[in-house]
Amino acid sequence: MKHLLSFLFLCALSASAQVVPRNVLVSRYSAEAVRSALVPRAAWTPYPRTPDAWQKALPDSLRLKLVRAGEETAAQPMPTLPATLILEFVRTANRSHYEGVSFARRHQLMDLVLAESVEGKGRFIDPIVNYVWAICEESFWGIPAHLSVQKTGSGLPNVEDRIVDLFAAETGAVLALTDYLLGDRLATVSRLIRPRIYHETNERIFKPIAQTNRYVWLKRDAKVNNWNPWIMANWLTATLLLEPDEQRRSQMTFAAMDGLDIYLNGLGEDGGCDEGPSYWFAAGACVFDALDLLHSASNGKIDVYRLPLIRNMASYVYKMHIDGGYFVDFADADPTLKPDGLMLYRFGEQIADDTLRRFGAWAYQTFTQPELKGNAFRQRGFHRQRQVQNLLAIPRLGATQTSFAGVRDVWFPDVQVMTARSDKGLYVATHAGHNNESHNHNDVGDFILYADGRPVIIDAGRGTYTAKTFSSKRYSLWWTQSAYHNLPTINGLGQPAGRKYEAQAVRYTPSARGASLSMDIAKAYPAEAGVQTWLRTVALDRKNETVSVADEYALATAPRSLQQSFMTTCRVDTATPGRVVFRWSGAEPMQPVVLYYDAKRWQVAVEPIALTEPDDEGFKSKWPNQTIQRVLFTGLNPAASGKVQFRFARQ
Repeated sequence: MKHLLSFLFLCALSASAQVVPRNVLVSRYSAEAVRSALVPRAAWTPYPRTPDAWQKALPDSLRLKLVRAGEETAAQPMPTLPATLILEFVRTANRSHYEGVSFARRHQLMDLVLAESVEGKGRFIDPIVNYVWAICEESFWGIPAHLSVQKTGSGLPNVEDRIVDLFAAETGAVLALTDYLLGDRLATVSRLIRPRIYHETNERIFKPIAQTNRYVWLKRDAKVNNWNPWIMANWLTATLLLEPDEQRRSQMTFAAMDGLDIYLNGLGEDGGCDEGPSYWFAAGACVFDALDLLHSASNGKIDVYRLPLIRNMASYVYKMHIDGGYFVDFADADPTLKPDGLMLYRFGEQIADDTLRRFGAWAYQTFTQPELKGNAFRQRGFHRQRQVQNLLAIPRLGATQTSFAGVRDVWFPDVQVMTARSDKGLYVATHAGHNNESHNHNDVGDFILYADGRPVIIDAGRGTYTAKTFSSKRYSLWWTQSAYHNLPTINGLGQPAGRKYEAQAVRYTPSARGASLSMDIAKAYPAEAGVQTWLRTVALDRKNETVSVADEYALATAPRSLQQSFMTTCRVDTATPGRVVFRWSGAEPMQPVVLYYDAKRWQVAVEPIALTEPDDEGFKSKWPNQTIQRVLFTGLNPAASGKVQFRFARQ
């Protein structure tokens, strides 16, 4: 894998479905139509920016919490970003130390900006000026992990070679919001502050993005991932709020719409996201951020909310919800989330999807509303224009508690993901696909199983991102390998990475009794494995309350070895031959689940995963106080062909 792939191609490209040139935005709105539709910058007021306007928009209690957050931030020293911290990425492969400081600066600036905008007494202005000036003085607004595309390569940033990554775009939006909310008051400190904000954003974001041949996420024939809508939404924020030249403002808006179309062209009609639910909040949700900006800045004249593609894309996230904070987590997705309920609620409002609206209200009441009980309310995370809009949505939700029942059956034919749940608490998700998906793991045919909303058979997800994660060493990480997914290892060989390693003969079969996904995963393995056919069927039987994994295979010769892995965080009991009992390791109740297997054909062992490498650190927070284990079945004298079944049922 070439050095350039170390971040941009691997992060930004995917090769799942065929790119379809729908161009849902620019085919409906020409450059001239966009110019005519846009509200002039001076007349566009998307957010409150005076204490009186904020008082009308938010309750006193919330405004007070925003002020207290600003007070706490103002009392802290500004974190520094020395060159040696930038160099940690190439010296030790650590990227989190720099990111922690850089991201904190932007978070803290927004704390101060919202506090001053809400209160209007001037006591946060000087700290805001310090943060704005310091950020403008930074050599690079992105992160060191993304500097490999510089002509000089990774290391220190080259100020003569501007790179627009996710976080450079985010910074442009943060400064644009600062200018919009407090620009007049900053000008009373110095008339140079606002021009400096514009100059730096223009040099670092506007001008480099015009060099469209530079960026994969603007290649029309490419299937791109979250980088595209994430950057487009932030580019739109900076453009619409900062650019004083109305002609250039409309041109960049149209160009951002064209860029957004590139992402939408790569989606299947089902709207499925091959990056998983956690990345959906930086992908599909960023599409909403962009559409929301376009709708607002045109007084509703630019509007594609009712298109089936947009509605399907929006529904993906609640269709991947398991229970509580658990979501389907194939590839680099996270097993648990605190979903942004306010954004989901607003998205549901705009597309008139009552299910999404209820899911958003439930998520807000479950995960965000409790955070409002403290003295200060901070919004941590990215997509800051989304955060401001979220604040304005809080009064609309009311106090009535909302419930949400998970979707019973789901099938996304484009990304080939199936989920199904029983009436008594079993939940299964599985997928076919190929091994060149975005944030890929080599996991064609993998599945997960939950019972009573608790994980039984898991996809471990991802660890901590380091220099290794998006490099030629990616598949040396245990958590990207098929041997550490719920898959067979054949003749000692797992699945390789690459588009040609894929499932074939994929068939989804739903019924009132249950649902199943069958696929031939033979081509997901290398030729040396000697696999001729490997028909895997994962099925939920609602009547008998079971989940079965049935494999019918044919190999060229009898295998030297045949193994089947099952990943879990449960307490595992293998004392009784033919039965493996899984018991939930947490305090919440879960009826044990038993895996039935043929003890004459398999020897079973349980292997805890030692989390000793820097890349493993993330698992300690994603699976807190739990031990990730591999239940490994090794075949006893396996034949060249045969049928194998593993059946899960309640004890």
